[in-house]
Amino acid sequence: MVQGKQTGLGSGWMVVVAAFFTLMNLWVKQANQLFGFGTGEVVFWRMAFSAVVLGLVAGLQKRRFATPHWKAHVSRSVSGTLGMFFIFYAVMHLPLATGVTLSYTSSIFLAVLSFVVLREKISRYSQAMLAAGFIGVVLLLKPSFQAGPEWAALVGLMGGLCAGWAYLQVRELSLLGEPSWRVVFYLSLIGMVMSAVWATVTGWHPLTLESLPYLLGIGATSLLAQLAMTHAYRVGRKFTVAALAYLTVVFSTLTGIFFLGDKIGWQEWLGMGIIVASGVLSAMRR
Repeated sequence: MVQGKQTGLGSGWMVVVAAFFTLMNLWVKQANQLFGFGTGEVVFWRMAFSAVVLGLVAGLQKRRFATPHWKAHVSRSVSGTLGMFFIFYAVMHLPLATGVTLSYTSSIFLAVLSFVVLREKISRYSQAMLAAGFIGVVLLLKPSFQAGPEWAALVGLMGGLCAGWAYLQVRELSLLGEPSWRVVFYLSLIGMVMSAVWATVTGWHPLTLESLPYLLGIGATSLLAQLAMTHAYRVGRKFTVAALAYLTVVFSTLTGIFFLGDKIGWQEWLGMGIIVASGVLSAMRR
């Protein structure tokens, strides 16, 4: 009885994860709106924070940085960083709820890529959930195309595709025996280099006492969310944890409405609802 209660509470860590990710996305948007920071700069500071913290902790614990699977790490890190570029761009230029929901299409793309690349079988139930998810995407994107920011909407969808591909590669690295800290460290390190190059091309903004808390907050909340998520999957019910991940969409929607003044139409509400419902139902049947 006690063990079951602890397992349930472990799944509840995803509420903390959702809160941290919501804060991260809010500060990504505000770093752009208030201080003009571009995608490359925001990704750089987010990656740099994780790379420094994880590198120091791993060094103090005398963990091994060398890996025989560096090609797989590079491939996963490049796709993961591109996904972050695209998703952050969408968050900056779309209503917060829309940008965040597009990032959660990664689960849809992951299922499709698993079928196309790995030849995994998809049950009829999963096929129905995928079809529902795509209908939700169409409903979510239609108002964006009508309003004008169609480029940002397409970029956000590309972010979901890249994130789905990155998750597929994370699965491969896990099967190769790579520890999760090393996967995240190399993602952060390679992402830091990629984003620094892009930020140099587009231009850097000077750090100020006003902007620094936002940039540090983006890095800190992202890292804390990753740690809390790892803990949730370790001690919680796998299916419940996966379903509760969609709380980020709920929190982001409320944050956008109450703190940013975002206006959300009925088609966007319906599209987000379908995407979240299909994701939750898929998670509960895994």
